[in-house]
Amino acid sequence: MDEKYMKIALEEAKKAYDKGEVPIGAIIVRDDEIIGRGYNLRESLRDATAHAEILAIQDACKNINSWRLTNTTLYVTIEPCAMCCGAIVQSRIKRLVFGASDPKGGATGSIINILDNKAFNHQVETTSGVLEVEASDIMKDFFRKIRKNKMER
Repeated sequence: MDEKYMKIALEEAKKAYDKGEVPIGAIIVRDDEIIGRGYNLRESLRDATAHAEILAIQDACKNINSWRLTNTTLYVTIEPCAMCCGAIVQSRIKRLVFGASDPKGGATGSIINILDNKAFNHQVETTSGVLEVEASDIMKDFFRKIRKNKMER
């Protein structure tokens, strides 16, 4: 089941890629239904908070008319940052599934683990490495393309 939904998150990442955005995609699922979607739009919206996870959380909250996303699973292609992990905790998401780790900014174990911190009133079950190669490959391809374009100028 996790792979099925991660493939959909990867489709969201492809939308970001096609817009020239860092290709990260996210979806939120409750009871086998997608209730929220998002992909990175920081450049397009000129908004530092326009990460895939934040936009998916906002979409889900709007769609269910509540800020409480209990009993949901967030699928995201890349390990969430500290800001996104804070939003995951605050929105009461039950479970996080991500593809590739982010050794420079990941906050679910790469640098720090916010989601498992017992000091918070909510902890999040986490599964990593789902379609890791695919999630990593789209990022590598994107940055390879960026570097190539810079060199051609």
